[in-house]
Amino acid sequence: MTATATDFTQRLDKTAEETEALLGELLSDAPMADEIIRPKRLIESMRYSSLGGGKRLRPFLVVESAAVFGVPRRGALMAGAALECIHCYSLIHDDLPAMDNSDLRRGRPTLHKAYDDATAILAGDALLTIAFDIITRDEIHPDAGVRLALTRALARCAGVGGMAGGQILDLAGEGRFGDSGPVDVARVQQMKTGALLRFGCIAGALLGQASAAEYQALDDYGRALGEAFQIADDLLDVEGDAATLGKPAGADAELGKTTFVTQLGIEGAKQRVRDLLARGDAALSIFGAKGDVLRAAAHFVAERKS
Repeated sequence: MTATATDFTQRLDKTAEETEALLGELLSDAPMADEIIRPKRLIESMRYSSLGGGKRLRPFLVVESAAVFGVPRRGALMAGAALECIHCYSLIHDDLPAMDNSDLRRGRPTLHKAYDDATAILAGDALLTIAFDIITRDEIHPDAGVRLALTRALARCAGVGGMAGGQILDLAGEGRFGDSGPVDVARVQQMKTGALLRFGCIAGALLGQASAAEYQALDDYGRALGEAFQIADDLLDVEGDAATLGKPAGADAELGKTTFVTQLGIEGAKQRVRDLLARGDAALSIFGAKGDVLRAAAHFVAERKS
């Protein structure tokens, strides 16, 4: 393992540990000001789906993109925790019987299997909502304008023109709503999976009050990373196994989904990933050595086994 790869792994693990601890604080039993109580079943189900697993790649991208600009780590971790709450809510709802109907997530029963459908829906709703409580907190950045920009960007990446919109396009591609015509896989990916990963990158630029050129560089990198992540995910669904993935393999084929692999073939998909890595690397050139950890993150995404 190279020095850069070793440094990346250590930094990824450190951010995951810090994010886990921070989420534990944010999802504690104690109510915040203006809250009445935090119902035991709801907070326990939120913690079940948010703690004790995951690489925390999205918070890592926030922290490392912010580090390029010397942003204080605590604020970046808070923004990353808000993003992770959105991600965890999306997994809960994605696993539901009306969506992908999955029984396994991160090697253990999905939330609706461990609890029930109603609890899973409400836990997802609560995680989505608390994300916007977190992203607006003063400790993220002293400038209210920066916090507003972060909040708006997170809403747009998570909402109708981002992840939620991508989810319904993905369902349409399965034929859920009748014949929807040909599936634009790249567009679905850009919204469903790529939007939150892209936010992880542009969040650092917003926190760092980057120049227009620096913001564009992280935006370009985030878009390339997001697509590479989804192609790697599609490849794992074909080539991986449930024990390693922590979730059922072959689910896309069972659902009749059109993916990058079904469109490009395995070798074509792998070449596309290599092209995206080159594009991401070129985008980061503006940052010189400060972009090395983000470069390593792109290779991690492309080469991961789970």
